[in-house]
Amino acid sequence: MRYAQLIFSPTGGTQKVAKAITEKWGADVETVDLTDAAADFSGLQYQKGDLVLIAVPSFGGRVPATAVQRLEQIQGNGADSVLVCVYGNRAYEDTLIELKDTAEKCGFQTLAAIAAIAEHSIMHQYAANRPDAQDIADLQEASGKILEKFQAASDGKSVVQVPGERPYKKTKGGGMVPKAGKECTGCGLCAAQCPTQAIDREKLREADAKRCISCMRCVVKCPHSARGVNREMVAAAALMLKKACSVPKKCELFI
Repeated sequence: MRYAQLIFSPTGGTQKVAKAITEKWGADVETVDLTDAAADFSGLQYQKGDLVLIAVPSFGGRVPATAVQRLEQIQGNGADSVLVCVYGNRAYEDTLIELKDTAEKCGFQTLAAIAAIAEHSIMHQYAANRPDAQDIADLQEASGKILEKFQAASDGKSVVQVPGERPYKKTKGGGMVPKAGKECTGCGLCAAQCPTQAIDREKLREADAKRCISCMRCVVKCPHSARGVNREMVAAAALMLKKACSVPKKCELFI
């Protein structure tokens, strides 16, 4: 029996949620970083009897395409999976159902699913400082219920239904692409940390708009706070989402 977590967490929010869940498992949990552009995921295999958490953020109501591509290289072979989507308090729309379809295509069985909240990666005023203490407590309570189901006889495991529609909502192009300002020292950390290799080490101030997924990893990781997105665009987007994001949402468990 193995415990593992496959995590796509560019800015750390999804990782915090995953940690809160897997801490309750009481065993060594292997961690696979799906944001690592240099990693080869094709050799990863799990077996029936393993428990694997798969955690991703919701980008515009979908699973990030980069995460899907990397997950599709992994073989589940009947292992039980706990699917987690993390969103910035707006909506996760088709993220969970797309993640479920992807995981089952890879051979995982869906044991349970969770929708959780974390601070918005661009508009930080929404879901600020979440997951908070109450979120952590709720996630750990959910984790306990999941463990009980995992440890039960296989014929007692029910089919898990998650929200979402097929076909999935269309993804929107033209995301916010971070750029570097005069504070940039040319250290190259942004290029090394970018999940999609959208930043050329020879042209650090810009990013390839076709590769960039607006994950904000480079903004968060920059030691000099040199990278950012257009403030006017962020302000306009925040205003549009104010109604949808202002009422705090809670963790949801599907089991």
